[in-house]
Amino acid sequence: MKSFRFYCTLVLVLVLCRNAYSQDLSFLDQYNPVWNSPSANAGESMPVGGGDIGLNVWVEDGELIFYIGRSGAFDENNTLLKLGRTRIKLSPNPFDNSDNFKQELVLKDGFLEIKARDTKIEIWVDVHRPIIHLELESKQAISMTASYESWRYKDRTVTGKANNANSYKWAPQGEVITYADKIDFVENGVLFFHRNKAEPTVFDIVVAQQKLDEVKEQLYNPISNLTFGGWIEGKGLVASQKSSGVYQDTDFEAWELKSEKPSKQHQMVIYLHTNQTTDQKQWLDELAQFKAENKPNTWKKNKAETRKWWRDFWDRSHVVIDPDKRKDDSVWNVGKNYQLFRYMLACNAYGAYPTKFNGGLFTVDPFYTDSTYRLTPDHRNWGGGTMTAQNQRLVYFPMLASGDFDMMPSQLDFYLNLLKNAELRSKVYWGHEGASFTEQLENFALPNPAEYGWKRPEGYDPGMQYNAWLEYQWDTVLEFCLMMLELERYDGQDISKYIPFIESCLTFFDEHYQYLARNRGAKVYDQNGHLVLYPGTANETYKMAYNANSTISGLKVITQRLLELPAGYLGEDQKSHWEKFLATIPPLNLRKINGHTVLSPAKLWERVNNTESPQMYPVYPWKLYGLGLPNLDFAWNTWHHDPDVEKFRSHVGWKQDNIFAARMGMVGEAAEWTLKKMADSGRRFPAFWGPGFDWVPDHNWGGSGMIGIQEMLVQTLEDKIYLFPAWPKDWDVDFKLHAAYLTTITGSLRNGKLENLQVIPAHREKDIINLLDFSLEEKNELGDID
Repeated sequence: MKSFRFYCTLVLVLVLCRNAYSQDLSFLDQYNPVWNSPSANAGESMPVGGGDIGLNVWVEDGELIFYIGRSGAFDENNTLLKLGRTRIKLSPNPFDNSDNFKQELVLKDGFLEIKARDTKIEIWVDVHRPIIHLELESKQAISMTASYESWRYKDRTVTGKANNANSYKWAPQGEVITYADKIDFVENGVLFFHRNKAEPTVFDIVVAQQKLDEVKEQLYNPISNLTFGGWIEGKGLVASQKSSGVYQDTDFEAWELKSEKPSKQHQMVIYLHTNQTTDQKQWLDELAQFKAENKPNTWKKNKAETRKWWRDFWDRSHVVIDPDKRKDDSVWNVGKNYQLFRYMLACNAYGAYPTKFNGGLFTVDPFYTDSTYRLTPDHRNWGGGTMTAQNQRLVYFPMLASGDFDMMPSQLDFYLNLLKNAELRSKVYWGHEGASFTEQLENFALPNPAEYGWKRPEGYDPGMQYNAWLEYQWDTVLEFCLMMLELERYDGQDISKYIPFIESCLTFFDEHYQYLARNRGAKVYDQNGHLVLYPGTANETYKMAYNANSTISGLKVITQRLLELPAGYLGEDQKSHWEKFLATIPPLNLRKINGHTVLSPAKLWERVNNTESPQMYPVYPWKLYGLGLPNLDFAWNTWHHDPDVEKFRSHVGWKQDNIFAARMGMVGEAAEWTLKKMADSGRRFPAFWGPGFDWVPDHNWGGSGMIGIQEMLVQTLEDKIYLFPAWPKDWDVDFKLHAAYLTTITGSLRNGKLENLQVIPAHREKDIINLLDFSLEEKNELGDID
């Protein structure tokens, strides 16, 4: 157990050494996506962003177009709305001949550049302020028209598959309407915004559905009176005219700004603002104040700050695979797509809400994902304000090894904001303490109403989802508790604000399963003094489970890690309480298959409902089995001999087989599934994977790929650091990754040999164990080494 003083010393050492080990970022240039021809449509767009803003940018039919996405833009139905589309027309038009065209995403500086003939355009997003910039330079004077386009110029009734984008999904209640935005010319700019009604919204409908009206005024409501939008203007641009048109399947209206005269330089800026305000005027006043504080004379400084942020971001971590091979090499592509996806995650570094697993900020017209979806650009499957925990965790776990600790609060504080609502669920429904978090979670902590079920048996427990996949699935929140704890171990952060949350999540399991046991009979524990975790579930797969291993693993690890925190986090009474609780957690379940001891999904279960492999969860994320731990062969046996594990194996979407193989030190299998997982998407932008089980771009696909690569390179166990635990010797690599106890590991592999190892702090180098030349048998013996 480490002390706060130990951590503080390491922080100081790390800060002092950071400049000494600053990296040359030229390695990123090989990964810049470069397109030498315009795109056919929005499906061939390129992402660019920063802070909490994502743009999809493309050039089509001689016009530059981009969609605007921003974290937290939820309407009354909890659809995550686009903030509109912008179209740039130039005269004379440099795009009218594609022979001299280049569009490039410059990763190290976080901006997009387009060159055509003698014209250059830069598009960049201020990381620290919600402002989008477009800068044009040309050797000849050019006239520019900048149009703000909106399909929400009118109310739109939402029917059929379109409801998959909101919280009603397949069970809309009455008429569902996406209400019109407010859009108009103001002076020589365009003002646009969407303001949610105070009520009723989906929040009010769900509260009534789930019988929580008695505590409604106590519940956190992020939707009521939420306003989001912005202002577009440009130097020398003046209000022109309105026009209309159709893009793909959706009609729109456009508000055009035109340059007063041709010029060799043009600048356009879009200011964005989001807030819950008591009235519309307050929001408008806040936007005006924001504009006043960020006038053109600040843009040069802001641009320099943004470029510095991106360079610091890339400096803290990288994985460059096969750097000297051909660029079409499949192994090289793994490293390329690792960088591209990490860039996409950084575009929502500081969002008020986490990056959504089902498209993040970079969705476009759904036709380009599924041609049967002829819907508006606001569409994505699996909801906008619905945060599916098993998917979301894969988006955020890789940020630990990449050292992107500053990006994790978007996800972790999201849960923290919902704590009171989750605790009220337990109190109202069952009369006990603890936070009840479900798997399909709305951004106000209640279960998704479609998943909760509108057609429910009379007398059915109102705290329960009437859903074959999600019933009794409470434990996915524990993985976010683990992330909170890892911030303290990896980065030395003071996580005091998260301790009540973690304790409340554990309290729910303690009190709820005693509550269920009392309703069944006179005893709350089994004959060994353990909780009876029934009914339960092993993910969405093994249903009506008795003592699911995924739940047992989570409870055990979170409770142990809570007790291992440095002095000052828990009082003696708290420690005593959690030590007693730890003793009530049942042991993990094993079973025999063809004479081999394997990890079981649960002690018993009623049916199989999905294709996840929770029997592998003690391997990842809970790390109770794996390299350096006893009985690694039990995990290997599960991989090789459990017929469900074999049947469910895949690289698609949220599948984690690449991670499991890496955690078990299986080099060939880890490489096989990583090559499949991190191959090019088949779309013009290679990291726009999907739809998989979800949507495009599939962020839990990319996140699980990143985790697997990190686990192939570096794994930590207590003070030990395993290097190359599942890395092929013939994959040359340069890497910089983070490990527990404020440790950074930088090194290279060339021709099967480790080169240029640098460990910060230096004393941690003694903890490195290089497994590159270890056989599987030798890896198995690691668990027997003291």
